[in-house]
Amino acid sequence: MLEFNLQFFADNSDKTEEPTDKKLTDAREEGQVAKSREIGNCLGLFVFFLVLRFMAGNIGNRIIDLFESVYQFIPRVTVYPGGNMPVKETEILFRNGLYSILMIVLPIMLFGVVVAFLGDVAQVKWKPTGKPLKPKFSKLDPIKGFKRIFSMNSLIELVKSLLKIGLIILMCYSYMRDKVFLLFSLYDLPMMQAIALIGNTIIDLGIRISAVYIVLAAADFGYQKWKFHKDMMMSKQEVKDEYKNSEGDPQVKGQIKARMREASRRRMMQSLPQADVVITNPTHYAVAIKYDPAEREAPYVVAKGEGFLAQKIKEIAGEHDIKIVENKPVARTLYHNVEIGESIPPELYQVVAEILAFVYHLQGKI
Repeated sequence: MLEFNLQFFADNSDKTEEPTDKKLTDAREEGQVAKSREIGNCLGLFVFFLVLRFMAGNIGNRIIDLFESVYQFIPRVTVYPGGNMPVKETEILFRNGLYSILMIVLPIMLFGVVVAFLGDVAQVKWKPTGKPLKPKFSKLDPIKGFKRIFSMNSLIELVKSLLKIGLIILMCYSYMRDKVFLLFSLYDLPMMQAIALIGNTIIDLGIRISAVYIVLAAADFGYQKWKFHKDMMMSKQEVKDEYKNSEGDPQVKGQIKARMREASRRRMMQSLPQADVVITNPTHYAVAIKYDPAEREAPYVVAKGEGFLAQKIKEIAGEHDIKIVENKPVARTLYHNVEIGESIPPELYQVVAEILAFVYHLQGKI
C-alpha cells in the first residue's frame, strides 16, 4: 500500500501581501514575467496559414518552376559517359535550387518571426535582459527538479496539452466530416486541381485550428497573469525584510531620528535666550519670536513647542526675563505654519508688531 501526501502539491505559504514595486522590478530583471508561450505559437501558426492562403498561387508557381529547372537537367546527364553530371553544373543546380527554396520559405519565416516578436512585446513590453541566459547551478538540483516534475504547475500544463489536443482533434473531425466525399473524388480530378483541393483543405483547416488555438492562448495568458501575481505575493516578513534592505532597519532609523530631534531641540533651547517674546496658547503651544532689523526685515521664530516642550520654553523664558504674552490664535497659527528659523508670514506682521510694541513698552525700549 502506498500513501500519497497531497500536501506535496499544496501551497502552505502565508503570502498575503501584494507584491511591491521593487519585487516586480527585480523579477522582471531576472526574466520572470507574466507571459504565455501559447500567444506566440498561436499567432505564428495563424499567420503561417494566412500567408499560405494569400500566397499559395505564387508559392505553387515557384515550386513548379523549381521542378521544371531540375528536370531540364535530366536529358543533359545522359550525354556524359556513365550518366555522371559535371561538378560545376551540379553546383549550379543545387545553388539555384536552394535560392528558389529560400525565396519560397523566407516570406513565411519573416512573417512568423515578426508576429512572434510582437506577441511577446505586447505581453511584457520591451525590456530585454540577459540574466535568464546565465547558468544557474540550482537548476541542477535533482530534488528541486523532481518537485518541478510532480508539481501542480506540471499537472495544469498536462491538462492544457490534453485540452489542446482534444479540441484540435474535434475541430479536424467536424471539418473533415463534410469533406470526405471530396477526398474520394481526387482520383477523378486532374493533378493540379487535386493539389489545389488538398492545399485549400489543409489551409482552411489550419486557419480554423489557429482560431481555436488563439482562444486557448488568450485564456492561458489570463491564467499566467493570475499565477504570476500569486507567485509574486509576499509574506509580511518578506515585506519587512525588503523595507529593511532598501530603507534601513526601522528601529535604527527611529533612533537616528530621535537623536536628530534631540540635537535640534538642544540647539533650539540654546537660541531661546535671544528671543524678544514668547507667545503662548497658554498651556498647549509656545512660540518664541525674535526681531532684529539689522539681521532680517521681519520677525522670525527662534523656538516652538507643544505640551511639555511648551512648558520648558516658558520656564527658560522666565529664567532669562523674556516676556510671555498669551494670544491663542497667533500662537496656534505660528506653531502650525512657521518652522524654526523662518520669518513670520506677512498676514501676521500687524498683530506680531503690536505684541512686540507692547513688550518693548514694558521694557522701556520705546
